[in-house]
Amino acid sequence: MTMSITSTGAAAAPSTVRPYQQYVYAYPHKTAYRPLARERASLRALWADEPKDALSLYFHIPFCEVRCGFCNLFTRIGAPDGLTAAYLDAMERQAAAVREALGEGAHYANAAFGGGTPTFLEAAELERLCDLAERGLGADLAAIPLSVEASPATATADRLSVLAARGTTRLSLGVQSFVDPEARTAVRPQRRADVEAALARIRDTGIPVLNIDLIYGIDGQTEQSWTRSLDAALAWQPEELYLYPLYVRPLTGLGRHRGTAPGGADWDEQRLRLYRHGRDHLLARGYEQVSMRMFRRAGAPATGGEDYACQTDGMVGLGCGSRSYTSTLHYSFDYAVDMHRIRGIIDEYTARPEDDFRHADFGWEMNADESRRRHLLQSLLQAEGMPVADYRTRFGTAPGDDFAAELDRFRERGWLDDRAGAELLRLSPEGLAHSDALGPELFSAAVRERMAAYEPK
Repeated sequence: MTMSITSTGAAAAPSTVRPYQQYVYAYPHKTAYRPLARERASLRALWADEPKDALSLYFHIPFCEVRCGFCNLFTRIGAPDGLTAAYLDAMERQAAAVREALGEGAHYANAAFGGGTPTFLEAAELERLCDLAERGLGADLAAIPLSVEASPATATADRLSVLAARGTTRLSLGVQSFVDPEARTAVRPQRRADVEAALARIRDTGIPVLNIDLIYGIDGQTEQSWTRSLDAALAWQPEELYLYPLYVRPLTGLGRHRGTAPGGADWDEQRLRLYRHGRDHLLARGYEQVSMRMFRRAGAPATGGEDYACQTDGMVGLGCGSRSYTSTLHYSFDYAVDMHRIRGIIDEYTARPEDDFRHADFGWEMNADESRRRHLLQSLLQAEGMPVADYRTRFGTAPGDDFAAELDRFRERGWLDDRAGAELLRLSPEGLAHSDALGPELFSAAVRERMAAYEPK
């Protein structure tokens, strides 16, 4: 569906809420996770009663050739000789432990390789990664949607050939800006000519869906330069485009030089202005808005795994930066942003024996209230909205009963589309624009307390 920019909710006074608070791509965030007692976190016990007929599979590769100035993901720059092989060895041991815990009857509905930069791995290592998914865990990559993240520098012909041959249906390229000075400002050293060459190689593979990531809010960026990036991306007719607002977070390259980074109300206004310009530019060129960030070209082939929002459970993650989700526990390994600590966690991961992968280390125990919050949050942030009947079927209550105060507040701000009807909760265009403010308002008090107490490391 196309989100019309004229379909608004009830008239409301302009909101004074800061629009850019936190990108909510999973709930709760890893900063709410805490160490788990080993005897309570056996993977076999965690997965014993879980549905396993349509699992999602995620492999995390924590290596990049360079760390962008805005990046706070779990990744390290480069890899000493032998480290990627040791990492894949550890993933193989983890896969054996996970397959044992899942038991018979585990089937996968989609898969993704993320990071970091999965294409940091060489072609033979990517073959091994695919073998781990297929032989190690029993996923049929040729029969399910497979999404892979890449960077221009690592999207080489031999790597792309492996990915295409192994069934990749979606390739996401982190470009951020086609304007070279903007890329340098974001500490993303690249040349447009190299980006264009990488895009040509990707198109040559015939992978059905190309996604291009772009960032707005870079210091010095204007509507004119933003349009140049948008049009440069559109020239490749990507099936998907993600438009990300720039954030400056602690312990990142830009965060360490905050005095030279944008900030404050003027920056908020710049990002909102550029977001609206980018949104309107794409809608006018035949793209449909899927969420605040995601736009899909009308008529683009559906691969079956688009914009997975994980309202439901059943995520199996491998690698030291991955997450796994069951109905009762979200779990992962330790989390860090600081490069020194990340290197230490990766080294600890690669040294683990198989037995140490048979339990979860860090996590968050889910309860009924948190499951309701998660479902509402991650459904509402999709442009198509959330059918109230789906929520009622799953939880036996109505969202208006469980979250009356929050929904009333969103409606007063003009963030809900009142024309959607009583049986559909859907954001207005202004609500979508404020997704990064709306999402955090649905966090529970317990999650907020955990996140506030987390010490960045």
